[in-house]
Amino acid sequence: MHGVPERDGARRQVRRFFVVVVAVLNLLAVDAAAKQLAVARLKGSKPVVVVQGLFDLAYVENRGCAWGMFQGQVWPLAVFGIVALAFLVWKRRSVFGGPGASIAAARLGAVAEPLLYAGIVGNLTDRLSRGFVVDMLDFHWGASHFPCFNLADSYITVSVGLLLLAALLEPRHNGEKAS
Repeated sequence: MHGVPERDGARRQVRRFFVVVVAVLNLLAVDAAAKQLAVARLKGSKPVVVVQGLFDLAYVENRGCAWGMFQGQVWPLAVFGIVALAFLVWKRRSVFGGPGASIAAARLGAVAEPLLYAGIVGNLTDRLSRGFVVDMLDFHWGASHFPCFNLADSYITVSVGLLLLAALLEPRHNGEKAS
């Protein structure tokens, strides 16, 4: 039975690859549909109040990135997105809980991976096709107003939160990861 564990490991990797691809495609479809609905129903109209004093649906063309930074920098932001995506795919096993990761960290990484890819690709697609990112989720509390964002932004935020939680759950010994 020499080589069977290697074959099982390879099969698991192929299976995980397909699960990630299917998850990313589904997440991208939901993000694209939400953005298309925002363009069709919200562009040129007043925000739609969903929860009075807390949450509206609004149409915003974000020509920058988080919190409106780097306005008008479509190509540098697109290149950054492509480089970040390439790096994450290249280092996916270490970033998303490869061999040696605790079970909890590996599971969190398995959820975070497609979310992060879909978030990056969703906003990258907007930047390259429209020249801006469509945002529509608008939260506020009294005079405080959080910048409008979209589902791809949410995917990225949730993914980063999961990766931080995974890092906190990793066993450590004298400041170093346990082997």
